Amino acid sequence: MTEHNAPAAGGASIAATPPGSTTSRGRSVLLFLRDVLVIVVAALVISFLIKTFLIRSFYIPSESMQDTLLVNDRIIVNQLVPDVVEIERGDVVVFRDPGGWLPALPETPQAPLAAAGDWVLSLIGLSASDSDEHLVKRVIGLRGDRIGCCNDLGQLSINGVPLDEPYVLLPAGTTDVAGQDFQEDVPEGTLWVMGDNRYDSSDSRFNGVVPIADVVGRAFVISWPIDRWQWIDSYPIVFDGVERAE
Repeated sequence: MTEHNAPAAGGASIAATPPGSTTSRGRSVLLFLRDVLVIVVAALVISFLIKTFLIRSFYIPSESMQDTLLVNDRIIVNQLVPDVVEIERGDVVVFRDPGGWLPALPETPQAPLAAAGDWVLSLIGLSASDSDEHLVKRVIGLRGDRIGCCNDLGQLSINGVPLDEPYVLLPAGTTDVAGQDFQEDVPEGTLWVMGDNRYDSSDSRFNGVVPIADVVGRAFVISWPIDRWQWIDSYPIVFDGVERAE
């Protein structure tokens, strides 16, 4: 006599899970996680290479470039300048402190989680942890230029050509764009730079010229905050009448 097992309650039969299906699902999950990890690592490597060789982000800590750049603006810098692309008068450049331009700042302790987040963001160019070690100014004079100020109208001149500078921020009732008279020649391999906020900027008037070797790149866009997004103008028309020194 052949015995038959009683069906499960409700008439439903129970099928055993094939032994290989659990292993297969586990392998699929591992493959998915591997692919995600590869994508994340590849994205970080590409972002790191872009940040190292092409573009970089900095934030603005001071008022020296108002109203062109405001405090806490984030800017994107083209690092092909000056090695591949030449610097031009009017360019807004970021450069390392040549020495003595910036005061010594006390180290501010940072929470471990915030420090880790800042490190990750710095890898992909969304944070600029060393912005306090750099400066941003507008290039006024190139090598061989003679920079003078000020004429009877309070204008700055390059090689005897007076400039009409629409980007300069001056105190109310002031027309003198520099606040002092001077005449300086720009040596080979250096730049004469000034802040747009002329009465609140420590620049070449006080610290001398900047070696081109210290230039990190040219700022070309404000990337943050969103309502400040805009291209950074070099105002080439301001310098059109100034011939380049031979």
